Amino acid sequence: MKVKFYVVWLTMRSKLKDTKEIQASITRVLDICKLNNLVFTEIRQKIFEIIIKYKNPIKAYEILDVFTEVTGKRAHPPTIYRAIDFLIENGFIHKLNSINSYVGCFHPKVHKECYFLICKICNIYKECCDKNLTENIFKSANKRDFIVSNTTLEIEGHCNDCIQK
Repeated sequence: MKVKFYVVWLTMRSKLKDTKEIQASITRVLDICKLNNLVFTEIRQKIFEIIIKYKNPIKAYEILDVFTEVTGKRAHPPTIYRAIDFLIENGFIHKLNSINSYVGCFHPKVHKECYFLICKICNIYKECCDKNLTENIFKSANKRDFIVSNTTLEIEGHCNDCIQK
């Protein structure tokens, strides 16, 4: 069983994001929690750190495996899902429904509308924000007497690195 976790962790380590970007995001989330009296438990923080450090979208059971490896504690899936729900609800992470995975948000509480470019080959993603696109979506919905409560647009294609291969 230990071998599986080690393989997961080694795979994850090769796909980690820039440390400054990660630390800035963690600090921002801690500040938001303090300002809004949100309880950012040790488990929630660890789950957030796992998701935010990963370059690729990560599935809940991968999070569970990495959590177990990093902490040495075995968590049950409902514990992980409750932490994920808290992180989504507060805008700290996003769920990519098309691939049933989670990604960190590097500008939490700035806005709820963003879109993602997802490479179909390597699964790398880019979070993008475009005020004009957001306005057009809201205008289109408004014309159709529809109120938007959440906008997450997922665009699949191929990243430059995969095209070059």
